[in-house]
Amino acid sequence: MEIGSSSIGRCSKEHQKMYQIWFSCADSDGDGRITGNDAQTFLSMSNLSRQLLKQVWSIADSKRQGYLGYDEFVVAMQLMSLAQAGHNITNDIVNDTEVDYENLQPPTMEDEIGKLQKKRSQSVRYPSPERISGNPLQQSSSGSWFSKTGKTSSRPVTSIVDGLKNLYMKKLKPLEVTYKFNEFVCPLLTSSDFEAKPMVMLLGQYSTGKTTFIKHLMGCTYPGAHIGPEPTTDRFVVVMNGADDRSIPGNTIAVQADMPFSGLQSFGTAFLSKFECSQLPNPLLEHITFVDTPGVLSGEKQRTQRSYDFTGAISWFAIKCDLILLLFDPHKLDISDEFKRVIESLRGHDDKIRVVLNKADQIDTQQLMRVYGALMWSLGKVLNTPEVMRVYIGSFNDKPINNAAAGPLGEELFQKEQDNLLNDLKDIPKKACDRRINEFVKRARAAKIHSLIISHLRNEMPAMIGKAKAQQRLIDNLANEFAKVQREQHLPLGDFPNVDQFRESLSGYSIDKFEKLKPKMIQCVDEMLAYDIPQLLKDFRNPYD
Repeated sequence: MEIGSSSIGRCSKEHQKMYQIWFSCADSDGDGRITGNDAQTFLSMSNLSRQLLKQVWSIADSKRQGYLGYDEFVVAMQLMSLAQAGHNITNDIVNDTEVDYENLQPPTMEDEIGKLQKKRSQSVRYPSPERISGNPLQQSSSGSWFSKTGKTSSRPVTSIVDGLKNLYMKKLKPLEVTYKFNEFVCPLLTSSDFEAKPMVMLLGQYSTGKTTFIKHLMGCTYPGAHIGPEPTTDRFVVVMNGADDRSIPGNTIAVQADMPFSGLQSFGTAFLSKFECSQLPNPLLEHITFVDTPGVLSGEKQRTQRSYDFTGAISWFAIKCDLILLLFDPHKLDISDEFKRVIESLRGHDDKIRVVLNKADQIDTQQLMRVYGALMWSLGKVLNTPEVMRVYIGSFNDKPINNAAAGPLGEELFQKEQDNLLNDLKDIPKKACDRRINEFVKRARAAKIHSLIISHLRNEMPAMIGKAKAQQRLIDNLANEFAKVQREQHLPLGDFPNVDQFRESLSGYSIDKFEKLKPKMIQCVDEMLAYDIPQLLKDFRNPYD
């Protein structure tokens, strides 16, 4: 089973030319996106029922972006053709091997399509077919939201991502800059942060199979990969899609405007020298980006001798990632002090974490049962949550399963577990837009609470004398100050930042230099959360709902 292995969306060159013409005809704004209003006008020419068109849109817009790009438009056309032929349009039809999608005839449309095409050609300058199929329209249009002057574009919002960018620039970013949220918590967002592909990060102790796991999923190794029983991966490696095989140094990738890694510059040259991007053409990487991390070792020297903030870097990637895989080896179940700090730094991202017990075919069924129990016990002490963490059991490499150890029951178990994990990974691109909205809302709430804390501390400072003592008193009693803000503003205590981390960041600032509370900024963020984002989701929902 491969991610993104479906044949739907593929078509002959002859049909591609026709779909490119139709796509330009349906795209009223000429921006490479067919919104719900455009779709209602164009898709209705097929004379299919509203219920069928609702299902067509739902499957074609599987990523819930709120619009159809060229590739999604081709999928919609193929589904409409199948619907006209009497096929039942369900999600299962996407993987139906009996359907020859490449030679599937285009749907029958009304003669009105010619009139619409003529009308469009008089008012809209269409992009060339190469630009449509290459889809640089989406990339070029995204940059207009983040101009050098910081002003938002007047171009109409044609996707959920566009809307989030607009809201960020107009309502959230001013609050973050005013109260230094970007210095305390997370760097300011850029256009590439919104447009980036979903990311999957792999964490674990050395030789637990992280690099081999990525190789197994891709079906090939990536440039610069090293695999061995000793600690081999000594750097953070981002594995992403590219035109050819190459490795890009960390300092270079961090300053590229079209890459979502500019925030890593805050960790300094010491980290960037241990960071690189590995690019290669791969079907899987068209949908997902992997983050391979250095193996976590035991011993206090790993914390003191690292020349950069390892845990801080993990936290930065955790915010950006859509899924975090914790890999364990049956022979390395112990959780070192550094690994414990790493796992604790993932708090707040519990919904992203999956645990993988790798190389499970190296032990027999009886030992596997005991190892599983020991792993759950170890994780329970670190994660400190009442919920049971999902653990996938298997042997994720290219070697055949060791039946001598696992037995026939183990082989069946491993196959089911691997299928479940692959299904989890397949869902990542589909849930990417929902995840982006979720992370945006979390960031907005965190920025609001941060601004309330900063302004509260500012108000507690004296006007003239005793500022140094007052600042030290506030820093020492920070937990009590958090409680005051929580009671005064009626905020959930679970949304407040970690007291120790906040105290460490706060010690480098003069509290009396912070801004006082600006209610209008807080009100803007409240309105964004209460009205703007729900309205945005409503505007880009299925047009046939």
